[in-house]
Amino acid sequence: MAGPLPGPARFIDPNPFGALSMPTPNRRQALITATALLAAPALRAQTWPSRPIRLVVPFPPGGLIDQMARLMAPRLAAELGQAVVIDNKPGAGGNLGAAEAARAAADGYTLLMASPPLTISPALYPQLPYKPEQIVPIGLVGRVPNVLLVNPKSGIASVAELLARAKAAPGKMNYASNGNGTSLHLSAELLKAATGTQITHIPYKGAAAAVTALIAGEVDTMFENLPSVLGQVRAGAVRALAVTTRTRSKALPDVPTLAEAGVADFDVSAWYGLAAPAGVPAEVAARLERALEAVARDAEIAAAMERSGASVGFTAVRATAEFMARDGANWKRVVETAKIRLE
Repeated sequence: MAGPLPGPARFIDPNPFGALSMPTPNRRQALITATALLAAPALRAQTWPSRPIRLVVPFPPGGLIDQMARLMAPRLAAELGQAVVIDNKPGAGGNLGAAEAARAAADGYTLLMASPPLTISPALYPQLPYKPEQIVPIGLVGRVPNVLLVNPKSGIASVAELLARAKAAPGKMNYASNGNGTSLHLSAELLKAATGTQITHIPYKGAAAAVTALIAGEVDTMFENLPSVLGQVRAGAVRALAVTTRTRSKALPDVPTLAEAGVADFDVSAWYGLAAPAGVPAEVAARLERALEAVARDAEIAAAMERSGASVGFTAVRATAEFMARDGANWKRVVETAKIRLE
């Protein structure tokens, strides 16, 4: 007669206390290994960086994002103890530079100057040369309003007058931009959607060419980053009707916001900071975040940025990720409303 069925097999650990119950030589080696593993992140944080850091700027030299990168780089270098080398990789609305950073080793030696294309491009392009999740934010240091401009000879002195003229002749007025899919292009499309106006888009190869066309009277209006056009506004070459942020710019305190001018809930800005390839070690990312905060709190840098029309304020990594998610969702709605699609 068969005996009772055996119960579940039990595994009895011959060494239930792990390294502490091992023979002395084995225990010593296990403890050394465990200590080394625990110390590795701290050691890596102490030794990084041991060589210069490359900061990829996804736009040509001289533009807003390049100017901000060159302003930030010396202070970053002082904080990190290594040179920060600017590497301009322009093209495809900032996508080529982003792809360059995304493909780099996630070791903290390649960084990306973060800016609006990171949140705009996923909505615009059916295929990007990188995956958005390949890039992670480190933090932001400032925002820059766009400014709505006209030629002083146009006779338009307010947003209300601009919109009235546009509604009186749908499709007859036009606006310039620095290219398809840029924040300046989409700012105008957002204004059109918010006000029910029809204004024809004329893209130029860069903001400088677009501003030149506005001054020459070739186009009726445009948006531009405030720092890039502040000199022309103050000289009277162009007229600023409104800024796109929720609050007025300290650089142009007499110019209203679009919300004040009657376009409710309009809040658009260029922003800039640092990002890195996904997978950068947590302790390296934390050190970069602290260095970026020091940049934002530097009185001389803040004063220089504010003189140019930027607002300065540090945003830590988690809040930056949340901001970028909201920004991307906003631009997606604009792109879908305006039916913009780029290849």
